[in-house]
Amino acid sequence: MVEVYDSHEQSERVKGWLRENGGAIVMGLVLAFGGLFGFKQFQLWQDSKAQRASAEYETLAELLAEDRLDDAVNNFEVLRAEYPNHAYTTLAALQMAAARVDANQTDLAVSLLTQALPNAAPPPVKVIIRERLARLYLDLGQADEALAVIDGAESVTGFESRFEELRGDVARARGDHAAALASYLKAQELADSGVGYRPLLEMKIEDLAGAGAES
Repeated sequence: MVEVYDSHEQSERVKGWLRENGGAIVMGLVLAFGGLFGFKQFQLWQDSKAQRASAEYETLAELLAEDRLDDAVNNFEVLRAEYPNHAYTTLAALQMAAARVDANQTDLAVSLLTQALPNAAPPPVKVIIRERLARLYLDLGQADEALAVIDGAESVTGFESRFEELRGDVARARGDHAAALASYLKAQELADSGVGYRPLLEMKIEDLAGAGAES
């Protein structure tokens, strides 16, 4: 079963990244487009685009809340076609993937996250996508694919504990309980400095430690 995530912790880290880097990104775009539109025109264009993307995303979220998955697909396709690199499109992909999992369509969820990963923004969201994608592969019994997703991360800053726990899950799926326990213990050490769910991690450690004592 795919594990539940602390969405509040993850959203706070995304907001923090935007606070630190958002201004630089906007100024870079302004400089790039300033010669064509001018500062005010660019602001109006950017605001309008964000509003349209936001409206599509809000509609999609409402439809999913009402379990209208098929109807939500239309909004998602609009976002993907018209705003392929927008943060709202990435968030919509995460929402759609979660809905596919709930509908027992894990393969479709994997496809959604795989397609969203290259253009995902901001960077913390890309890390979240990798984590969820790896867990879906584990849920499908595809440990090698899960490990490839983990190893492909350019940075896991703030999520070190979660990714070390993932490595433990991969090792456990392969039957290497010693390596799994070592990763879980390392994840426990890292949990205080980043995103991590200590109670579940402690349960995994106790389970493996108990199994070792009995063998």
